Formats: sequence, C-alpha cells, structure tokens
Amino acid sequence: MSDRRILGLILSAAILALPACASRNAEAAESSSESSGFRLPSLPNPLASNRVVEPEGIGVNGYLWRASLDTISFMPLAELDPFGGVIVTDWYANPQMATERFKLTVYILDTRLRADALAVSVFRQVRSESGEWIDAETGAQTAYDIENAILTRARQLRISQLDN
Repeated sequence: MSDRRILGLILSAAILALPACASRNAEAAESSSESSGFRLPSLPNPLASNRVVEPEGIGVNGYLWRASLDTISFMPLAELDPFGGVIVTDWYANPQMATERFKLTVYILDTRLRADALAVSVFRQVRSESGEWIDAETGAQTAYDIENAILTRARQLRISQLDN
C-alpha cells in the first residue's frame, strides 16, 4: 500500500474523530464551567482564555500542542513532554493493513502559532514473511500532510477562542 493511501487512511480517521471530539467538548463545556482537555496540575489551561497564556517554563504554543493531540488521537501515545514540546506515539497499525505500522514524533518548537514552529517525523515498518518488523521508507509528503492537518486544527482552535 502506498504512503499516500496510508496517509489518507490516517487523516480520514483523524477527520472523522474531530467532530465527535468537538460535540463532546461542547456538551462538557455546557455541563461544567471548566473546559475539558489535557491540563497539567496547578497550571492554567492555555486554551481557557481568548489569548494564549503560556505557563512559566512551558516554551510551546498551546494551540499547536492541543491540535497535535487532537490530530493524532487515534494513535496510542508513548510519551508526552509539554515542557519540551514533544509528543511520541507508540506504533499504530491500521486494522485493514496489518502488515505495516507507523510511529510519529511531533516537535513543537516555538510559542508562536507558525508553520515553522512544528515538525513531524514519521517512522514506518513493514512485516516480513518471517513476521519481523523491518524499517521502511516514508515519503516526505506524509510528514508534510500531517503537519498541515495539525496547523489547520490549531487555526480552528485559535479562531474558536477569538469568537468567544
């Protein structure tokens, strides 16, 4: 299966999951005064106000952080570092294509909502006939498309905060 078809499946799953997240978040917001989502204890939620307020010591953009988590939410998470701006997923295999799997590393590099503040690394493995996983090439377009999906979601989050 080509990288473009795999990326299409990954992005389709993410896009299908987004409306469900939005409606669940809207219902939760109506039923409670706190916003839902990933928050660190004793640190303010950067999406809770109309502007991004970065807690002391966190050097990443809150919209990019949340958009990254939203976009790759269908993949199991292995590591989260909100202070360093790194998200590492565990291996994910599409149930329809069990002979290959993917792993992502998302780097948020800045406090500003900019395209150059985001970098995604995509790792791919294919299963050999003996059942072992072997590293395989991934097209650069795959990482670029995931970055664009994250940036689009971050802009949506920013615009929704401005409308409030």
